Amino acid sequence: MAREGKIREWLEQHRERGIQLLEQFVRARSTQGNEKDVQQLVIEELERMNLEVDVWEPGGKELLGNPYFASSRKEFSGSPNVVGVLKGAGNGRSIILNGHVDVVPEGDLDKWEDDPYSARIVDGKMFGRGTTDMKGGNVSLLLAIQAIQALDIRLKGDIIFQSVVEEESGGAGTLATILRGYQADAALIPEPTNMKIFPKQQGSMWFRLHVKGQSAHGGTRYEGVSAIEKSMKVVESILELEKVRNERVTDPLYEKIPIPFPINLGKISGGDWPSSVCDLVVMEGRMGVSPEETMDAAKAELESWLVGLKEVDPWFEKHPVTVEWFGARWLPGSIDVEHELMKTLVVNYKRVLDEEPIIEASPWGTDGGLLTGVGGTPSIVFGPGVTEMAHFSNEYIELDKIFITAEIIALCLLDWCGVDGE
Repeated sequence: MAREGKIREWLEQHRERGIQLLEQFVRARSTQGNEKDVQQLVIEELERMNLEVDVWEPGGKELLGNPYFASSRKEFSGSPNVVGVLKGAGNGRSIILNGHVDVVPEGDLDKWEDDPYSARIVDGKMFGRGTTDMKGGNVSLLLAIQAIQALDIRLKGDIIFQSVVEEESGGAGTLATILRGYQADAALIPEPTNMKIFPKQQGSMWFRLHVKGQSAHGGTRYEGVSAIEKSMKVVESILELEKVRNERVTDPLYEKIPIPFPINLGKISGGDWPSSVCDLVVMEGRMGVSPEETMDAAKAELESWLVGLKEVDPWFEKHPVTVEWFGARWLPGSIDVEHELMKTLVVNYKRVLDEEPIIEASPWGTDGGLLTGVGGTPSIVFGPGVTEMAHFSNEYIELDKIFITAEIIALCLLDWCGVDGE
């Protein structure tokens, strides 16, 4: 039997074990600050595979003082990073397989049909927070490595499996692996892409706007200036900027994405008394950043655009909207569509599924921006999860796709890293 057939056969024979592993991962609730239990499961699995295991809690001046550090916290006690290395024989290309274990909060429990961490299986789908984003993808990575090991194949290049924390709040876990010295010739991240291949990922960053007014008694509100009313003009202006920025996009990888680089206003608050004119509105949002621009250039454009509000309303001449950049931040990332790992991934996708893959740009940020831009490791995003179900209630993953993805990745590892003796 050809090597490809043997890998598929092994995956079929170990399907139940793979599903059980995902069940364990999902049932370990790993919201921010609660990643220890799931990482312990990862450690046990890597030790069972006889990989060289490195475990540490991110932190220290080097991380916290790094210009690319972004997180809603500075203390990572109880939130370890885990890396497992399968050493190659030498003279081959190395690869990082990067996946995060942190999940977003479950949200309104009334919108879930079952406990968010039940790992319930119905009609070939497993439901639960983290199934699709992205513990299913992590299991695909582990299965791919295990299939190669089971066939007694020794690769030339190293495989560096990374199970990181903090992706959902800015990538501090992956940044910590870079600062620890982990680097490779390329990287693969199995985020939920619907099995599309993403050679580009948008970046994003959070901002806070302060819109000022003048307080007055509600009975004589005409004596004041409502910051709420002024904020409506700010919202209109932000939407216009979004339109202008996206009209520039000509890359065909973005053709099917309605808004390649959104500016989302996700939170607004203002006023402190119903009978008073509101004198301050605070809005918080997320700004999408193109791989073709720097984060600083995107910041400057938003700030400059808001200065122009004085042309819309004279009030903003003496009371300009102030901008604060805070919290999470994801670097944009890009890899040439002719990169050798792209070619390898496309070839093996077609080999397994007998169809052309869909190649698009990612609609959201990933740790690929850090790996590519800071770590010097060109990165591709490709995974089995359902894009639309990420961060959604009743999140699920199609189990079959975990094993198809594992097969594709296993074949990629053989081609990319090289087989010793061949």
